[in-house]
Amino acid sequence: MSQYGSGSGSVAAPPAPPGGGGTAGTGRRARRGPASGIKGRQGIWGWLFVSPMVLVLGLFLLLPIGMALWVSLLNWNGQSNPFTGAADFVGVDNYSNVLTNDGLDRTLFMTSVRNNLYFVLLVVPLQTILALALAVAVNSRRIKGKSIFRTIFYFPSVTSSIAISTVFLFLFQGSGAVNALLKWVGITGPKWFTDANGLVWTLLGGLGIVDPDKPTAALASNGFLGLSWWDWLSGPSIAMCTIIVLVVWTTSGTYMLIFLAALQDVPVELEEAALLDGASRWQSFRNVTIPALRPVIFLVVTLGLIGSWQIFDAVYVMSQGAPGNTTLTPAFLSYTAGFQDSEYGRAAAIAFILLAIIMVMTLIQRVLLRDRDKPVRTGRRFGAIRRRAS
Repeated sequence: MSQYGSGSGSVAAPPAPPGGGGTAGTGRRARRGPASGIKGRQGIWGWLFVSPMVLVLGLFLLLPIGMALWVSLLNWNGQSNPFTGAADFVGVDNYSNVLTNDGLDRTLFMTSVRNNLYFVLLVVPLQTILALALAVAVNSRRIKGKSIFRTIFYFPSVTSSIAISTVFLFLFQGSGAVNALLKWVGITGPKWFTDANGLVWTLLGGLGIVDPDKPTAALASNGFLGLSWWDWLSGPSIAMCTIIVLVVWTTSGTYMLIFLAALQDVPVELEEAALLDGASRWQSFRNVTIPALRPVIFLVVTLGLIGSWQIFDAVYVMSQGAPGNTTLTPAFLSYTAGFQDSEYGRAAAIAFILLAIIMVMTLIQRVLLRDRDKPVRTGRRFGAIRRRAS
């Protein structure tokens, strides 16, 4: 007898699929049932393990943020419970007074934004470039005693910012060491913490192009967001430049370590292959090392951007906004509005506006630093070539 049927010529039915009766699809569904149950139990255990941290974040982070957001909608002086009827609900008046309504609040806030904007535009590129240069230097195989240089470069980052600010305050006094050094080479040093003129107009005034003490009528009579164009284009003040130098010097060490860790992960074979192909060291660094460091560069720029917009301690110790509010920053303005003027609603509103500025600036630099390499296109032409090759 044939294995395919009996002598009558009939064909036997194919054997039933394993796992009992039913179709193959039913068998597959039956096999997926236990797996999905396991995944469900894993999800429950996962949430159970992370629940303590979720509770801590919710209690000490999300809840205070919600409370501060509510305070920003109140006219509250800090003497009563903001969650009772004792505090006046003013809606978005605190935000409108800072952003749109003409007055002292708007002028001070826009002045602080201008100061901080110049601070960010100078600090972030300088500290990134300096940190990368230091990391490349201490990562070189030609340098001996690398650990000593790493310690020296990183030491300012672990020193108290209050102590360093105090030291810089003495160094940049009118009779301080910096002016004494400039005088030794024949240069009269500026009055670092009393000159309210912007760096741009000071340099142009030194060249005889403009008079820093007499603003141009066209720039002084027109403005934007409560400030004249003369104020917007003045650049950072001399006092703000000293704070910029301090911040760049104290933060470059931390970012140097981040770049150093990334440089040690770059394969040496890639650099050697580029050198064998005839590339110079600068070409190898630009075309091999820099693309490999793109994610780390994005991280360093993001951290520097956030930290620069939150600058407070150096301003508090060295200038407190002087001279002429040219070192005033949104963070310090929020502090003075709350703890000196007892206007906690306006202080909270400034803090949330600062948060929005940081988020927008982070998104902008993410777009600018995104990877523009396009993926390989696998359309009809590639499919036809692949069929011909096969």
